[in-house]
Amino acid sequence: MSAMLRGCGTALVTPFTPSGDVDWAAFTALVEWQLVEGIDFLVPCGSTGEAATLNGDEHEQIVRRAVEVVAGRVPVVAGAGSNDTRRAIALSHAMARAGATHLLHVSPMYSKPPQRGIIAHFRAIAEESPLPVVLYNVPGRTASNMLVETTLALAEHPNITAIKEASGNLQQIGEIIRHRPSGFGVLSGDDALTRQVMLLGGEGVISVVSNAVPRAMTALTTACAHGRVDDARRLETALMPWMQAAFVESNPIPAKAALAMMGRIVDRLRLPLVSLAPEHHDTVRDALRAAGIAL
Repeated sequence: MSAMLRGCGTALVTPFTPSGDVDWAAFTALVEWQLVEGIDFLVPCGSTGEAATLNGDEHEQIVRRAVEVVAGRVPVVAGAGSNDTRRAIALSHAMARAGATHLLHVSPMYSKPPQRGIIAHFRAIAEESPLPVVLYNVPGRTASNMLVETTLALAEHPNITAIKEASGNLQQIGEIIRHRPSGFGVLSGDDALTRQVMLLGGEGVISVVSNAVPRAMTALTTACAHGRVDDARRLETALMPWMQAAFVESNPIPAKAALAMMGRIVDRLRLPLVSLAPEHHDTVRDALRAAGIAL
């Protein structure tokens, strides 16, 4: 399977039972539905999947289950990030054993290393990783931004294949696209910037909102990839209320509420995350209806 990721990949939520255990039946059904809806790739055990609250066995089992259901139909990009480089390397090997095709590694959170520390962290992972590595820059969660020069230096490594760019800075993202080496992909980490990033030359998006609307988000990335600007703009307009509502509280709180409204999962999160505040329910429900979801 090609190392290059294109189109829309869903950053999957992890469904839990009312008692807080992983809901394996709901997860299996969610993955299969995403495939039926035409998603291009799947990303289990990222921040949207509440990876911070999963123990090691759960983390590996979730990725293994996703791989089993996917059965080679699309890439499976397993979250394996940590601000402990040694743990990130160990997770990388565990995700390879589980059958993932790629690894998603977030820039070290909380530690706030300097740029040279970020480079050293990712290079150490890439040297040891048995799978292609996708970088993840998300300053809103890590409290540090990967500069353009940092990303481009890492892009030269043969085992680093792409970046999920969630800085929200289109100028920064455009500079990465303009100067990147051949074979290095740029994926939007912000749903609302998908069209702009792809029109700049990016390959797609790792999406939160596609948990609820995989077919529509895949259609948006396909329209962008084929230069159908009017179609992309029309799809974006219909999806924009949901793109905004999906972040009225910390991700994945609204995404899980939306899937519960659709009858696909139980609205259960692990602490410190809690269910969507009642005052936001109508906002999420109305946004889903605007996106064409019948509730």
